[in-house]
Amino acid sequence: MINIAIDGPSGAGKSTVAKALARELSFIYVDTGAMYRSIGLHTRRAGVDPADKEAVIALLPEIAVTLSYGEDGAQHVLLNGEDVSFAIRENEISLYASAVSKIPEVRTFLLALQRDMAKANNVIMDGRDIGTVILPDAQLKIFMFASPEARAKRRYLELLEKGQDVTLEQILAEIEARDEQDRTREVAPAVPAEDAVMLDNSDMTIEENVAYIRSLLEERGLH
Repeated sequence: MINIAIDGPSGAGKSTVAKALARELSFIYVDTGAMYRSIGLHTRRAGVDPADKEAVIALLPEIAVTLSYGEDGAQHVLLNGEDVSFAIRENEISLYASAVSKIPEVRTFLLALQRDMAKANNVIMDGRDIGTVILPDAQLKIFMFASPEARAKRRYLELLEKGQDVTLEQILAEIEARDEQDRTREVAPAVPAEDAVMLDNSDMTIEENVAYIRSLLEERGLH
């Protein structure tokens, strides 16, 4: 099986590029961030402070996160059977996801599911510690990044299209806050794997990202 790991900070375009690449290659796309967002959503709904480690751990036995794929290949995220694919994209959930993902028990809770998918399928998986922790033996590892300003603008436009009332300044502040959280957390910090290809896509289109990664696969004889 061919495994591609795409890591990087929030708003770098990992999911958008990974989805497009998966469609082109007919690979399974695994959005690990959506899994953490689902746990973050459940935490918020339960009225639990995501920084309260023991309280979050206590919620895990009542959480079931599964992925399903439509005929168009789009991934749907189910939380206890409910399709939360849109609900988990609310901006506030991003911070909940970052907080709960610091908890080792939460990461262990999802790790087996993620690895089993990679063993059984050609997958493209994106997140923050795919190449370092989840799929350390992936044949291709990409660390995708962009300036905070470029990422904030992308996220701002995305949320406006969805009708959310946000400001560019608010999005930039939240991205910078999450970057700091992800860089400094003790468990699986968002840092590149030693053998990752660094990709600064601040000024690249989605199509250019996909073409570049496909060229890397061809160079390595993986496609």
